[in-house]
Amino acid sequence: MKKKLVVLVGPTASGKTDTAEILAKKYPLDIISADSRQIYKFMDIGTGKPLNKKFHGLVDFLDPKEDFSAAEYKKKAEALIKKSYKKLRIPFLVGGSGLYIKAVVDGLCNAPSANYEIRQKLESEATKSGTKVLYKKLEIVDSKAAKKIHPNDLRRIIRALEVYYQTGKPFSSFQGSTENPGYSVIIIGIRYSLEDLYGRIDKRIDAMIKQGFIEEVRALLKKGFSQDLRSMQSLGYKEIIGYLADKYDLDTAISLMKKNTRHYARRQMIWFRKDERIEWIDAEKSDNKHIAAKIGKILDNFLKVKYNKKNVKI
Repeated sequence: MKKKLVVLVGPTASGKTDTAEILAKKYPLDIISADSRQIYKFMDIGTGKPLNKKFHGLVDFLDPKEDFSAAEYKKKAEALIKKSYKKLRIPFLVGGSGLYIKAVVDGLCNAPSANYEIRQKLESEATKSGTKVLYKKLEIVDSKAAKKIHPNDLRRIIRALEVYYQTGKPFSSFQGSTENPGYSVIIIGIRYSLEDLYGRIDKRIDAMIKQGFIEEVRALLKKGFSQDLRSMQSLGYKEIIGYLADKYDLDTAISLMKKNTRHYARRQMIWFRKDERIEWIDAEKSDNKHIAAKIGKILDNFLKVKYNKKNVKI
């Protein structure tokens, strides 16, 4: 019998973290974060990290100088999933990083793991010459992969080239050889209209500034974390770094944060819409408690049992 895995997805600022905490108080769920930025230490405000970090697995454990791949995430997440099963609890994957979620739910292809030396060289080339130059290289060495990757999707372009330079084989030749992890999975998504989601993003960023986000970025730079690090180039941080470097004023930095976060949220939704397994919860004008209640009805059916407030079967 396949072991159960619950997954909660949605774009940034959709309330996933708060909703997950409400659900974990009612059901025997162990939250495992699937966020590619909340993994970093010292980066709290800008990543929307939960206040109760101990309540969330795979949060706040990695030095910002370190890189981290989907394969590494998969390994750590699966270790926590096994611990949940041993405790007779249910792992609860929560986040907006589609690749991390896919790595756990569907597995990864048997391509070699990340080679950060090659990756850094490609990233430097992209900075100097532009993403399109790398994409043209990919079209030459692996036209099949290039057709599936958007010309502006730098991360996936670099990954495909990285595999080719490591092995001499096209990345597409490794795809389709994925091992199915074999979970019984339910994937639930929180969905807003773009207008409402953009409003939530704007409010969240305004709150981040009031909470001391600028001071957080300044402290990271003082600790010696270079602005060129992958972690420091993530949403919000790169815009505030530009402000601190006097490239533009604070209003411009905030405007850029909002614009870039909206674009990111749209990319997230495009990714998730491709997965027909997701059961969407329309969250318009609903607070986190009401969203959690809607999800609870789905979980009652999936888990086949009901739980009271102490996580005891009733």
